[in-house]
Amino acid sequence: MADTAPYASTLAADAAHVTELAAIASWEQIGRGDEQAADQLAVDAMRTALNRLAIDGRIVIGEGERDEAPMLYIGERVGTGHGPVIDIALDPLEGTTLTAKAMANALTVLAMSPGGGLLHAPDTYMDKIAIGPGYAPGLVDLDMSPQENVLALAAAKGVKPADITVCIMDRPRHAALIVALREVNARIMMISDGDVAGVIHTAEPETGIDLYLGSGGAPEGVLAAAALKCVGGHFQGRLLFRTDDERRRAERTGVTDFDRKYDLHELVSKDAVFAATGVTKGALLDGVRISNGFVTTHTLVMDSSDRSVRRIRTTRPV
Repeated sequence: MADTAPYASTLAADAAHVTELAAIASWEQIGRGDEQAADQLAVDAMRTALNRLAIDGRIVIGEGERDEAPMLYIGERVGTGHGPVIDIALDPLEGTTLTAKAMANALTVLAMSPGGGLLHAPDTYMDKIAIGPGYAPGLVDLDMSPQENVLALAAAKGVKPADITVCIMDRPRHAALIVALREVNARIMMISDGDVAGVIHTAEPETGIDLYLGSGGAPEGVLAAAALKCVGGHFQGRLLFRTDDERRRAERTGVTDFDRKYDLHELVSKDAVFAATGVTKGALLDGVRISNGFVTTHTLVMDSSDRSVRRIRTTRPV
């Protein structure tokens, strides 16, 4: 990450430390039934950790606009102010409901890139498609039908369409998408929450997920794109607007073409690091464990500058 030298060598480690502390803080609210309390613990811990970093950080994707969030709001400056200018996208707790109900796959998530490297995505929905690395650009495309995408991917992999597994958020809005995928006999893996993890799964053969389709939060789309950039995956997104207020909000972030199809390198235009720590045990990461006065975390750290992927288990005193 030449833009941040000589700080680049520690940026990934710092990102991992931030998500670990947020996950540890969230642990207290696992299974307590209070989504807001779980999220607040993660927000407080993540902000405190970010403000200790030697960066001039700017939140480009966070907890909402300034009038909606008291901290980690879009535009907030974090860090000591002494160091490289860094764009930060974060979700202090992806899966507040999962945490409150002690369900699988809750994560704390953070991406960093040199200033101007991350799209300032408005808080709207985004239509998404993603596959892992090793394929030609344009193999799958938002402008193709779900059936065409499955057939194209199956042909590239040398398998039958029935051997393709598609990950989709379990939402009523995806009913027509599911019907279309059934027409080519694709397998469908439904997830209740956490589409950042769902997208990342396409880059991990052990998950069995080949393709991600469907709509979810635009901010989460940028976070997921940062992760795929680190491993050479493919991602496209198109903003979806339900109200005039959402269009006005998008205009305030600089969006002028409401129908634009963004590819991965428009969402994340410079090198990036990505970190995620498991809060509850899931397919991507194990959850926080506290025993005998020690806490253990499991963190995924990715760096696009060298295409490195690390899974780190850290144990420290409580």
